[in-house]
Formats: sequence, C-alpha cells, structure tokens
Amino acid sequence: MKSIAALQAVVTATPFDGEPTDAELDAIELEMPLILADVALLDAQIMTIDRTPTELDARRIRRARRRVLAARRDLANRTAASSHATVSGGTA
Repeated sequence: MKSIAALQAVVTATPFDGEPTDAELDAIELEMPLILADVALLDAQIMTIDRTPTELDARRIRRARRRVLAARRDLANRTAASSHATVSGGTA
C-alpha cells in the first residue's frame, strides 16, 4: 500500500481562512453601486412576475434599467481612468 502522507503537506500548504482579501473587498466596494442597481432592477421585475405590469410598473422597470446602465458606465469610466493612470505612471 502506498502512503499519501507526504503529499498531504503539498495539498494543504496554504490554509484558506475563508475571508476575502483586502483587494477583493476593494473590488466589491467599487462595484457596489452596480450591485445595488441590479438588485433594484430585479426587485422591480419580480414584482411583475405574477401579474400584468401596469404603467407604473413599466416606468419603475425602465428607471431601474437606466440606473443599471448608468452604474455600468460609471464603473467602466472609473476602471478605465484608474488603468490609464497606472499605465501613464500616475499622471492622469
């Protein structure tokens, strides 16, 4: 019988503590406006699942979609600006 005890140290050499890193938390914080806008859109859509949407429902969904698009635009602009600053040596 072959022992695998020697290989176990390689597999478990870096224990996972289950917590996100600071970089992951920063990325989540940066994307939070988009996440919240997506949640608001889902809420508006969920409210109309089992009934015919009224004009108010349609306006609520359109408004939520516009918020999602605006949040995506802002996130893309921030990401592009920060990557441009990194490439140009911090002088944007």
